[in-house]
Amino acid sequence: MPNIKSAKKRVLVIEKKNTQNKMIRSEMKTAIKKFNAAIEAGDAAAAEKLLPATVSVIDSAASKGVIHKNNAANKKSSLAKSLNALKAAPVKESEKPAAEEEKPAEVAAPEQAPAAVEEKPKKARAPRAKKAAEEEAPAEEKPKKTRAKKAKTEDAE
Repeated sequence: MPNIKSAKKRVLVIEKKNTQNKMIRSEMKTAIKKFNAAIEAGDAAAAEKLLPATVSVIDSAASKGVIHKNNAANKKSSLAKSLNALKAAPVKESEKPAAEEEKPAEVAAPEQAPAAVEEKPKKARAPRAKKAAEEEAPAEEKPKKTRAKKAKTEDAE
């Protein structure tokens, strides 16, 4: 326990802030859990209603400094992504209409194996020795000019 008065006050203030931050963080986690439960249940309508409320709770936690703004952005993004995946997911067999289930097996197209993916031919690569020889050959034919030599050739012309 601190002996100095200001240090004692800091302990009390930090305790109060910790409890406040815990409440905010708990509220945020609860909202996210409710949203995820709706997603797991496959209830897109309920999840869509919960999304704005959940995003609002996350934003308020970020504005109060309980979580970092990038962390809040990541959480909101993952929530939206899971909702979009639920909306885009095909209907499960148990949820298909009865008319589709009564189709005869003959009418249904047989499942086909995916077509073989054609691989692009790889480019032939020259060994390093050949590359080095190719690079040296042009250098031998035409020597590099230094600044002094360039100045002399320009004066001569």
